[in-house]
Amino acid sequence: MLSALVKAFAQWSDPRLRRILKLGVGVALACWIGLAVIATLVLRHVSLFENSWAETGSDVALGLAALVVPLLFFSAVATFVMSFWLDEVAVLVEERHYPGLGPARQLGWKEALLASTRFLLVMVAITLVAAPVYVALLLVGLGIILNYAVNGYLLGREYFELVASRRMEAGEARLLFRNNLGRLWLCGAVINLLFQIPLLNLTAPVTAAAFMVHVVQGLRTGPSRP
Repeated sequence: MLSALVKAFAQWSDPRLRRILKLGVGVALACWIGLAVIATLVLRHVSLFENSWAETGSDVALGLAALVVPLLFFSAVATFVMSFWLDEVAVLVEERHYPGLGPARQLGWKEALLASTRFLLVMVAITLVAAPVYVALLLVGLGIILNYAVNGYLLGREYFELVASRRMEAGEARLLFRNNLGRLWLCGAVINLLFQIPLLNLTAPVTAAAFMVHVVQGLRTGPSRP
C-alpha cells in the first residue's frame, strides 16, 4: 500500500495531472468569488438595525461571513470539478505503469449515473445509522475513530468501484472488494487522511484515484485474486 501511495504522488510529475488540479481549483476559485460578490451585493440592501453603529458592525460581520462561508466549501467544489476527470487520471497512471493492459472499458452515462446513485444511497444510509453513535463518541473524544471508520469504508468503496469498473465485470469487482475488504477499508482511511490535510486536500481526489489504480492492479494480479 505504501508503494502504491508513493507512486501516486510521483505521478504529479505528469503535467496533465497538474492541469486537472489547476482546472478544479480555478473553477472553485471562480465559484467562491461569484458567491462572495453575490452575497456582498445582497447584503448592501439588507438593514438589520436602526442604530448606525450597530448597523456598521453587522455589515462588517456579514461581509466577513460572505467571504468565509463560501471558502468553507472551496475544497468540496474543487473535488466535484476534478471528479469529472478521474477516469483520465486512471488512464494516465495505466499508461505510465501498466502499458500492457490495453484500453479500458468505456462506461455509458446510464451505468455511471447508476453507480453514483447507488454509492450516494449507501453513503446516506451509513451516515444516518452512524450519526447517533458519532455524537456519543464525540462527547468522549472518540469521534475521530468513527470518522475514519465510516469515511474509510465509503471512500475505499467509491474509489475502488471507480477504478475496478473500468476493467472488471460488476460481479467480479464485488467479489474482489469483499475478499479484500480490510485492505480496501484501510486504503479508504488513508484517502480520508489526504482529505483532512489543508492544501493537500485539494489534490486528494486525483491522488486517491492514482493510488487506487495501483491498489486494484495489485489485488488483481496478487494471490488474493478471485
